[in-house]
Amino acid sequence: MMKKSTLFILLLLGSLIPEDSMGASVRNTMHDLSVTGSGNGRFDRSGNICFYCHAPHRPASSGAMWNEYDTTVTYIPYESATLKANVGQPTGASKLCLSCHDGTVALGSTRRRSARRVSRGGGGRFNASNRSKLGLDLRDDHPISFHYDAELLSKNDELVPPSSLTREVQLDPSGQVQCTSCHAAHDNTYGKFLVTSMLGSELCLNCHDLDGWSSSYHATSQATWTGRDSNPWPYSDYQTVSENGCENCHVSHGAGSSSWLLREAKEEDGCLSCHNGEVAALDIRSEMSKGYSHAVQYYTAVHAPNEDASLPMSKHVACDDCHDPHQVMDMTASAPAASGRLEGVSGVSDAGQLVKSVNFEYEVCFKCHALYPMTDPPVTRQIIQNDKSQQFAESGPSFHPIQGIGVNLVVPSLLPDYTEQSIIYCTDCHGNDSGPGAGGNGPAGPHGSRYPYLLEREYTLVDGADGSDVAPYAMCYKCHNIQSILNDESFKSHDKHIREEATACSTCHDPHGISNTQGNSTNNSNLMNFDITTVLPDSTGRLEFIDTGDFTGECYLTCHGKEHGDAERY
Repeated sequence: MMKKSTLFILLLLGSLIPEDSMGASVRNTMHDLSVTGSGNGRFDRSGNICFYCHAPHRPASSGAMWNEYDTTVTYIPYESATLKANVGQPTGASKLCLSCHDGTVALGSTRRRSARRVSRGGGGRFNASNRSKLGLDLRDDHPISFHYDAELLSKNDELVPPSSLTREVQLDPSGQVQCTSCHAAHDNTYGKFLVTSMLGSELCLNCHDLDGWSSSYHATSQATWTGRDSNPWPYSDYQTVSENGCENCHVSHGAGSSSWLLREAKEEDGCLSCHNGEVAALDIRSEMSKGYSHAVQYYTAVHAPNEDASLPMSKHVACDDCHDPHQVMDMTASAPAASGRLEGVSGVSDAGQLVKSVNFEYEVCFKCHALYPMTDPPVTRQIIQNDKSQQFAESGPSFHPIQGIGVNLVVPSLLPDYTEQSIIYCTDCHGNDSGPGAGGNGPAGPHGSRYPYLLEREYTLVDGADGSDVAPYAMCYKCHNIQSILNDESFKSHDKHIREEATACSTCHDPHGISNTQGNSTNNSNLMNFDITTVLPDSTGRLEFIDTGDFTGECYLTCHGKEHGDAERY
């Protein structure tokens, strides 16, 4: 054990050796509380800057020759629904750091020869606006004082193995993460006394090994802030998305959200602070303000990253219901495959099972529009089915080809870009009305639209529109040729119904499809599923369509006050 006299000599020598030959120094940093320092206070003990934390004689029992009084307060530790570590009260070095940084002990109030404050320099304690004051509620701070070991790794596979922590970030002798794992109290080379640079989240990546992060958009994008609107990186000096990395969304201390250390109290505010045309090129925030949208701003503290979408959930929508910010990338795909924008996001399969990382775009949609649908059907139909996975199932009598190729192999009205072998996305219909699918230059995807049901084009659901005009049924005519329809190439009475009787497409056709458990290929081919607010039973109570072959059929019903029966053949 080192003698006190030997320790004193070493301290004395340390005070005499020029600082530039010793490497980094506390002097002139925020930890220099001397009268000439730049710390949060100025105190009269200017001869030995170590004094404010350390005492060579009779220090506190907490170790490190600590000259501050041991804290006796109780803290509220970090917690979240996805936390795997066992986080309790601060221990070890973290407890020493908090004796100042919790704001309860006056700076300079040391165990040995308390110093007298001679200059305010920000006050004797950290004030409420100082981000260095962590307080007693640590739920908005990175967790500390927990064991980082093989057991934790078995619960969280997105961590670096403990044996690999051989770089700047270190565990304490008991194998715990402490404040000193990220901060070096005597070395401010990287700012904020960090043990290494935060450029590109270098510090974070010492421990966190996120699936897909290195090739993700947030890790590689060179996008910068325009300087307009609010600064998306208020606590960073870095200039690009890739340079900020994790700090695009997260902060280690003073987080706005007590879970996941999000910078903003509302997670969507963090996303939309960049995706507003001021960093990301396209303005998603404006899309959310349209009359019909996936309005993430109306749901706060409902979504959880670990929710099981194959089970009933509270109605909500969040940005990361559809996008995984750690894996999202700019990679195109062909239907039905999911594009890079959906990389890593969870979904629900066509069989109703939770999918950790989707393969198909429709699996994302099925989280809210399949087994436990969060929306009601817009049309009251003869066959009611709100589970889109049932309507699009390839076993059904007819469906739009979302999961696979359609069953109708003769569709003469298709425009040249489509064939009977084509597969389409849900977002080919549901999307931004000013996006590329609608011929505009706005962002793609179902973020917002001026048309009901988040459709990218108009689609009238009630009778009475001018059937000779593309506009009322523009959504249908994105894929189908209006002249072919009105020339009766696929159904000899299309013109009569659409132009003469002003019948809406949706009066007869269900655009999603019909479940095989409810319909059949005789009565429900060609998406036939009547709107029963317009189409009524005939005088015998019969309400039925019968497919009698290609382009022919029979109807038994009453529509527009006229009864269709044995005399009607199409």
